[in-house]
Amino acid sequence: MTRVDRRTVDLSSYPDLIVIYLGMRVNAWTGLKTLFGLGPQIAQSVQAKPDGLLLHEDLLFSLLPPHVGMRQYWRDFESLERWSRSEPHRQWWQEFLRDSGGTGFWHETYAMRGGMEAIYDDMAAPIGMMKFAPLEKARGSSFSSRKRMQREGAETSLAPASEEDLYGK
Repeated sequence: MTRVDRRTVDLSSYPDLIVIYLGMRVNAWTGLKTLFGLGPQIAQSVQAKPDGLLLHEDLLFSLLPPHVGMRQYWRDFESLERWSRSEPHRQWWQEFLRDSGGTGFWHETYAMRGGMEAIYDDMAAPIGMMKFAPLEKARGSSFSSRKRMQREGAETSLAPASEEDLYGK
């Protein structure tokens, strides 16, 4: 009989660690083009080693329907927020919000110091927290990730799209 080699990690050097799961699900055949078009762009952005990104891992959630994702570990929320509001992410997000291209997108964010938030855009079927928690519109205090996580401080830069851009006044 062999004993299990059980280990853990010392995260004391990462007090502000953020873990984010992201996914894109194909809702219509046209979504395959959207999904495969973003793959190389995401790979390039990861290879550029954005400040604060500690690790990026690709994930496969299902083949039918195609549903791929990733898990990322960020040094802190500010690094993740700064990157998500810069190019190329800013452009991707603006394009997606104009037309989801036959896909659905989601992310769930978890913070070492506490707090969680999630967003689900054009998801044809529930996933993650949306399977058990009540859904609400992502407006007002639920519009931005910072607000959903109830983080103190000002946003690090302009959002790719404002609430007014999406929904009018």
